[in-house]
Amino acid sequence: KKARVSCSLPEPSWEERLANAVTPLWRLPYQEQLQVKYESQRKILQTLASRLEELGIDAQKPGGLCCPLQPVVPSPIINGYRNKSTFSVNRGPDGNPKTVGLYVGTGRGRNIVCVKANHVENIPSKHKQVAQCYEEFICRSPLDSCILFHEGGHWRELVVRTTSCGHTMAIITFHPQQLGQEALATQKALLKEFFTCGPGAVCALTSLYFQESTMTRCSHEQSPYQLLHGAPHIFEELLGLKFRLSPDAFFQVNTAGAAVLYQAVGELCQATGDTVLLDICCGTGTIGLSLAHRVSKVIGVEVVKKAIEDAEWNAAFNGISNCEFHSGKAEAVLPQLLASWEDARPLVAVVNPSRAGLHYRVVRAIRNCRSIRRLLYISCKPEGEAMRNFLELCCPPDPRKKLAGKPFAPVLAIPFDMFPHTVHCELVLLFTR
Repeated sequence: KKARVSCSLPEPSWEERLANAVTPLWRLPYQEQLQVKYESQRKILQTLASRLEELGIDAQKPGGLCCPLQPVVPSPIINGYRNKSTFSVNRGPDGNPKTVGLYVGTGRGRNIVCVKANHVENIPSKHKQVAQCYEEFICRSPLDSCILFHEGGHWRELVVRTTSCGHTMAIITFHPQQLGQEALATQKALLKEFFTCGPGAVCALTSLYFQESTMTRCSHEQSPYQLLHGAPHIFEELLGLKFRLSPDAFFQVNTAGAAVLYQAVGELCQATGDTVLLDICCGTGTIGLSLAHRVSKVIGVEVVKKAIEDAEWNAAFNGISNCEFHSGKAEAVLPQLLASWEDARPLVAVVNPSRAGLHYRVVRAIRNCRSIRRLLYISCKPEGEAMRNFLELCCPPDPRKKLAGKPFAPVLAIPFDMFPHTVHCELVLLFTR
């Protein structure tokens, strides 16, 4: 009998598995990555056209799209472009429960392994250096890592933020479990000493923050960020403006890509000197402030209170006086703002929500405000909850849902590659009515 020849490929290394999970397009030349993304965005617009047809709206354009799709705008920086990285603490491939890295596997599959991210192409070397130092610190610590909350342990994730000004902020999350204030103070002192006088000093941190958290995601309001060392903020420069960043303030993860995106948004707004710009989910005010010189007024709305404080500081520091910012959930703030809107000036809306999309009350307020004729929707996941918003913006009026305003129609789509090596794109969809 002939011996069987095995054709099975060797198992990929843990490094390859992580690269495939986090940056699935890393093996492709950049131009091929852009083509892959163009095709995925084209399918999204085809889906939207089909969904609109189901609502009785004739939305089919050439190629079965709901509107023309421009080529993907490339990122000015392809490697190490991220200005924010979140590292987890868990068991590594060697069983070390204090490995600082990124996950391979899923919680549902119960096969999670934490792999060091030293080779991942979209993470800058500074982030990797801080992660390596944090791992060294917690390996020296007698306290365990917190892998499952109910099983105890303390050391949790690390967030690193950097800016083109050379600033570095590290935010360390810690589960207090049953520790008293004196024991907590000891840990904070040890952490500060490590990153200021010990081996971690090589990171040259601008800011070191500590957050005690008993939940997976925790806001500043739920548990304040405690500054252990350095300045309370880091600073970024974008389109000739200076921006102040708090620990949890939103900022586009690709700064160079954001400059290209915001310039294009300014062109698409077609704003004139008497235009009022409504910046919904404004974060630290980057979009509104970068366009303030083109319009008569900017109104920003943002749920994160610290981000609004940053936005107001940013406006004052840059000498911009035609901006006002409102803190609170958009679904609570916007209907009040627009219900009594009687300003005769043209009103243009820009929305840049999280992956969860806009609350229905926000869409309804936009639809029912006749002054808004032009709307730019910026989405990092247009195939997700944003798709629901697109349909709500374009569907016929529905008295039962208190949707009285004239529907919008998609007229142009431009994808921006803010996330090289991944499958994700930032899609700007222009709606008019």
